[in-house]
Parts: sequence; C-alpha cells; structure tokens
Amino acid sequence: MSAAGPTPLPQDDEASAYDRRFWLAYVANLLLVAGNALTFRFAEFVHFLGGTEAATGGIVRAGVIGSILIRFTLARDLDRLGVRRMWLGSSLLFVVGSGLLLTAREIGWQLYLARAAFAIGLAAMFTCANVHIQNRVPPHRRTEMLASLGSSGFLGMILGAQLGDVLFQWFPRERLLFLILFGLTGLFGLIYLGIVATITRGDGHVHRPDTPPPWTLLGRYWPGPVVLVAFVMGVGFVVTTVFLTRHATSLGLVGIRTYFSGYALSAFCFRLLTRTWSRTLGRHRMICCGLVGHIVGYLLLLNVSGEWDFVLPALCGGFAHALLFPCVVSLGAERFPEEYRGTGTTLILGFIDLGTAIGAQPLGWVIDHYGFGPMYIGSAAFCLAVLLVYGVQMLHAPDADRDHARRSTPASATATETASVSAAATPVPPVPETTVVDGGTPTAALPR
Repeated sequence: MSAAGPTPLPQDDEASAYDRRFWLAYVANLLLVAGNALTFRFAEFVHFLGGTEAATGGIVRAGVIGSILIRFTLARDLDRLGVRRMWLGSSLLFVVGSGLLLTAREIGWQLYLARAAFAIGLAAMFTCANVHIQNRVPPHRRTEMLASLGSSGFLGMILGAQLGDVLFQWFPRERLLFLILFGLTGLFGLIYLGIVATITRGDGHVHRPDTPPPWTLLGRYWPGPVVLVAFVMGVGFVVTTVFLTRHATSLGLVGIRTYFSGYALSAFCFRLLTRTWSRTLGRHRMICCGLVGHIVGYLLLLNVSGEWDFVLPALCGGFAHALLFPCVVSLGAERFPEEYRGTGTTLILGFIDLGTAIGAQPLGWVIDHYGFGPMYIGSAAFCLAVLLVYGVQMLHAPDADRDHARRSTPASATATETASVSAAATPVPPVPETTVVDGGTPTAALPR
C-alpha cells in the first residue's frame, strides 16, 4: 500500500521485528480476540430474544455481508488514507456495535445494525493489523510475523471462552448476563483503541488519489486458488463460532470453553512450532495439511456427547487454523504490489467473510431440519472438495518464501534445486517503477 507508515525494518535484522510496537500490537490483538470470543454466545442471545437457529444465521449473514460490501471501500481507503486513520475509525465502529448489542431488546433493526457495525469494525481492525505488521518487515518474513502476531489471538480466545463460560455459570440467562457479556466486549474494544493510537502515533501517509477500484486490482492481480481456501475458512468459522454453542446447549453441557481452550492452546503451540515452515515445507503444503485438520475435526464433532469429547476436534481445529491463516493471507496479498498491499490483504480477508456470509444461513437451516450431524458432515465434505482442487493445482507450485530460504543457503548444497525452482516460477504482474512506498523504498526493488 502507499502509506508511509511504519518504517520497514532492515532486511538482515532477524530480531528487530519483535520490538515494543510489536508487543503492544500483540496485547491489542489478544484483547480484540477475547472480546470477539465473548460474542461466540451470540446465538444464545438470539435464542434468549426468541429467535431460531435460522434467525441467528440470518443476522450473522447480514453482518458479514455488510463487512464484505464495506471492504470495497476499505481496500481503497487503506491505500488512499493510510492504516492509522482506518484502524482508529474501525476500532470506534467496533465499540459502537458492542454498545448497540448491549442495548438491543428484541430481534429487530437494531440487532441487525449492531451485528453489522460489530462485524465491519472487527473485519477492518484485523485487516489494518495485518497490513501494519506486513509493512514493517521484509517480504520473506511476512508469513512468520503474521503467524507470531496471530498467536496472541489464541491466547485471547482462551481468555474470552473461559470468561464467557464463567459468566454463564454465575448468572442466570437473563438480561444482566448479556449486559455484562457485551459490556466487556466494548471495554476490550476501548483499550484496543488506546493501544492502536499509541503504536501508530507519528505514522505518516502518502496520499494516492489515483488508486484503482478494488475490483480492477482484483482482476489484475487475481490471487488464484487460495481464495477457495479463504472461503472454506469462513464456512468453518460459522461452524465453530456460531453454532457450536447451540450444539453444546442441546447436549446439556456447561459450555464451549473446553473446545475453544483446547483449540486455542493447540493453535498457539502449532503456530509457534510452524512459524518458519513457510520457508522449509512451503505454504502450499501447509495449506493442504491445514485443510486435512479441518476435515478430521468436523468429523470428530459427530461423536461429541460430553464436555471432554470436544478435546480431539479442538486440537485438530487449532492445528488447521495455525497453518491456514498466515499462509492464506500472505499468499493472497503477495500477488499485489506493495502500494496496493492494503487492498490485497483486505480482499483476501473478504473471501473469508464471504464464506461466513454464504454459509451461515444454510448451515442454520440444515441444523433446524436435520440436526447438527449432517451439518458437520456437509462442512467436512466441502472442505475435502477444496482440498482436492487446491492440492491438484498448487501442491508442487513455486513458493516465494521457500525459494528465498533456499537461495539463502550455501550454493554448494542447493544450486541445482534452486535453479529448477527458479525455472518453473510463475512471474508476478509487474510493479510500477516510479511509485515510492513505506519508508521511501521503491516498489520495483520489492519481489512482491
């Protein structure tokens, strides 16, 4: 993107990426995900107001559709206005959405508006955080830094899931419970806003009035089959973050903290263990492994009858998330030149939202008419189809992260292998030679 925001770190400095600003962003992301995890009980709130599973899916879909539509302006505004302004604005919108949820008393326009504001703010906040962290490091370290920052989200998921279940144990399912639930979400959003204002203070921006429309850039720098993986990730988020709580309730279980705590611990550990796999195993193979994890996790949910039965599917889901998210974002965004990195990141995350929007109501309908089992089977089958399509097309495709690591090793060990990879590489669309991006680095000098 074109913002002259955070100055890129030296390409040979392996430690400087983990500075004070990174750790503040780490804490902020932890709080954001914790606040979002509290809203995993949103289906319970809709049920409290007298709604059905299909109604829950419809409200969630409306919110996600809003976030998808806003991405077309968000993508362009990120490249034109810069990360700081958009990040602060989206954080405020998140807080407003939490406030509207706090005061909603019936299934009506306010609830739809609240969910839309919440979803739009959340999507933009994650996008801005991802763009910010990618702009601070050289290209070959972007997947690693996305993985490192994202590990805070798993700690936040543990915090939010545990806190949500504690509240549901302590308080009867009356209005006070949901006031506390959404009040805490808004409080976390306010703290997040303060941290963002701190870490982006002093960031500059180069205004670009000639930024092309997002759909033009999407056609010009189409990310490829990775968009299918992003879509299936969105469907997966519906399964776990929207309807899993209703499944637990239907079984008479206390809550979902066992699942999300196991999920988050698994994802956190695997994220740390695999954060450099993009340079060894390669991102395409990581994606295939992640999709297998999702398939196994969905099928294991069929056998849940007690709280501890959530452990194995949670471990599989956490493994899948740890591998998929950084690979999908970095592969999708790298197709876009640096001055349009905001647009690229926004659009690839938009395909995740699209999966959530399209999947929410049909999955709710399946649950209403056939139960949770067929919903899990259908989700696993769809994931398997995407795995087959992606694996056939991309399993042996060139990978810039892995290729960079191979070029960095001693020539005597890898000369033949590097030559064969370079010969097979697919060229990336050319980058304008005259544009200057963050820190004054000419985009022509950047490989992505």
